[in-house]
Amino acid sequence: MSDNALLRLSNLEKSIEGTKILRGISLDVQPGEFVTLLGPSGCGKTTTLRIIAGLLAPDAGTVSLEGRDITALAPEKRDVNTVFQNYALFPHMNVEKNISYGLRVRGMKKPQWQQRVREMLRLVQLEGYEKRMPSQLSGGQRQRVAIARAVVLNPKLLLLDEPLGALDLKLRQQMQQELKDIQKRLGIAFIYITHDQEEALNMSDRIAIMREGQFEQIGTPEEIYEHPQTRFAAGFIGQTNLLEMEVVRASSEGLTLAYGGVELPARAAQFPVKPGEKVAVSLRTERIGFARSPLAACALPAQLKSRHYAGGSMRAILKLDT
Repeated sequence: MSDNALLRLSNLEKSIEGTKILRGISLDVQPGEFVTLLGPSGCGKTTTLRIIAGLLAPDAGTVSLEGRDITALAPEKRDVNTVFQNYALFPHMNVEKNISYGLRVRGMKKPQWQQRVREMLRLVQLEGYEKRMPSQLSGGQRQRVAIARAVVLNPKLLLLDEPLGALDLKLRQQMQQELKDIQKRLGIAFIYITHDQEEALNMSDRIAIMREGQFEQIGTPEEIYEHPQTRFAAGFIGQTNLLEMEVVRASSEGLTLAYGGVELPARAAQFPVKPGEKVAVSLRTERIGFARSPLAACALPAQLKSRHYAGGSMRAILKLDT
């Protein structure tokens, strides 16, 4: 763990109605970092976010912000803001009043908060929308207003709970890049919750894969995708084929594996292995090719069962003969 961490989660545990939700998780988030909590429904992502926000108290463990223990601090006293999936805009207030709400509650004078609102609108590319009501905005525009309202108070950390989940696919993809650009311009650390693998890979500096209240793996998108540390991590990110093979020979130079009587070369394992042991091998779909005769040393006989056009790719189902 880093001594310069902006946020530090240490051994957080939480049970709700007798069900263990978090099982001693720990995580450091650096200043200006974009960290995504990725995992299936019920894995503990939202519970973790609510504990960071102060909306839920952990049963054990601590939450520290800039070295200060904030575990028992009230939500409004934490330098942390949250953007929810449903935006939570005030329907009776226009865009200007929604964004400036926190500033006005703090007693800021009108000329000052109006200037801050203009800055936020430039940031989220909604200049000229000050007098629009939420009902007059598209889903993507409402999301931008929610982000502007959350960052206008200059929080140290912004929490985002599946903020793009309600948008259609094309708009969600557009907002992914816009949100990442906003984060970089602000320099604020983001903790982002999603179950969408593409979002996590496209937007994150680091990804924390969660499963049943624990972190399966924490790393950069490339580390997570190219070097999964568990069977679950390999299967959850991207499309892959997991095959159980036997180790025939092992050295620092590489491995020889056997599958169905066929020996195959493989790169060296990330963990100690011995001849005779079984290992799970992840074969990414985009790394697999097929032809009537072997094109490389690493080949297995198979039958082509079906294939169909999928825009930028051709998807095929192959049944191994072995």
